[in-house]
Amino acid sequence: MLDLLTVALASLLAGFVDAVVGGGGLVLVPALFSVYPSAAPATLFGTNKGGAIWGTAWATVQYARRVVLPWGALAPAAVAALLGSFAGAWTVTLIDPTGLRRALPLILLAVLLYTLAKKDMGRQHAPRFSGRREALVASAIGLLIGFYDGFFGPGTGSFFVFLFVRLLGFDFLHASASAKLLNTATNAAALTLFALKGHVWWQVAAVMAVTNVAGSLIGTRMALARGAGFVRGMFVLVVSALILKTGWDAFLR
Repeated sequence: MLDLLTVALASLLAGFVDAVVGGGGLVLVPALFSVYPSAAPATLFGTNKGGAIWGTAWATVQYARRVVLPWGALAPAAVAALLGSFAGAWTVTLIDPTGLRRALPLILLAVLLYTLAKKDMGRQHAPRFSGRREALVASAIGLLIGFYDGFFGPGTGSFFVFLFVRLLGFDFLHASASAKLLNTATNAAALTLFALKGHVWWQVAAVMAVTNVAGSLIGTRMALARGAGFVRGMFVLVVSALILKTGWDAFLR
């Protein structure tokens, strides 16, 4: 019972973080590995997806009610993200991702430094494209980061947010809202693969799903109330934590 309570609370916090800017796996995955150290990693990753997808989907719905989103661009981008995630998951069965594991902290550091240097980036919502061009760019982002999520995964939500801000000209609030839809698609792809392989503890995932949605509700409301500046600050915080975590895993572990 204590184990289940621990992962439920971790899922609550993960739902909050994920709803604001992504990166909930930074909280939930280590908690699962700590509570269930003898479990197969694939089972813990699958259970994580089984719980986290609900909070991400709920956040998508909540943002859609309050933020005007370019559905004409996001719908094909979500399909591209789902297909990219399947392709990435297939590729990881053929290629060792060790090189990417070592490069990831450096990539995230570059993202952080760029964001800090561009102090006004993502504070104003000024989309650069419209219509078919916006759909093409959004789909390219979905395919690329979807592939990355299936192949490796850490920081997927943050990469979605950064590229929506940098390439499409969204503010951090609209970027985070848009990222939720694409992240739901990539999570669905990964969850399907894990479920087909029997790598999901559904009873644990069900409890985590309830608290994840609760955390998502709190995070979404806070992001909508405080706006792009708050989301930008959370983005910097989460990316900084990701740099420390992935750097430790790649070079010191």
